[in-house]
Amino acid sequence: MTDDATTAAGATGTLGYEQARDELIEVVRRLEAGGTTLEESLALWERGEELAKVCRRWLEGARARLDAALAGPADSQENGGGTTAATATATADNG
Repeated sequence: MTDDATTAAGATGTLGYEQARDELIEVVRRLEAGGTTLEESLALWERGEELAKVCRRWLEGARARLDAALAGPADSQENGGGTTAATATATADNG
C-alpha cells in the first residue's frame, strides 16, 4: 500500500457519507479505466473496501434512526395516548 493510501485509509472514520460515496465512485472509475500497476490497483481496491464500509455504516445508522423515529409514535400511542418519559418527568417535577 502506498503512503497516500495508508493516510487515506486512516481518514475514513471522519468521512461523511457523501464524501465517502464520491471518493468510492472515483476509485471504481480509476479501477475500471485500467492503466494502473498491480500495486496501485490493489491499493485502490483496498481503499474502495474501506470506503464501502464507511458508506454501509452511515446507511445502517440512517436506517436505525428512521426505524426509531417511525417506531416512536406507535410506542407512545400504545402507552396511553402519547405520554413520553420527558412529559412524565416534567409533570412530576411540576406537581
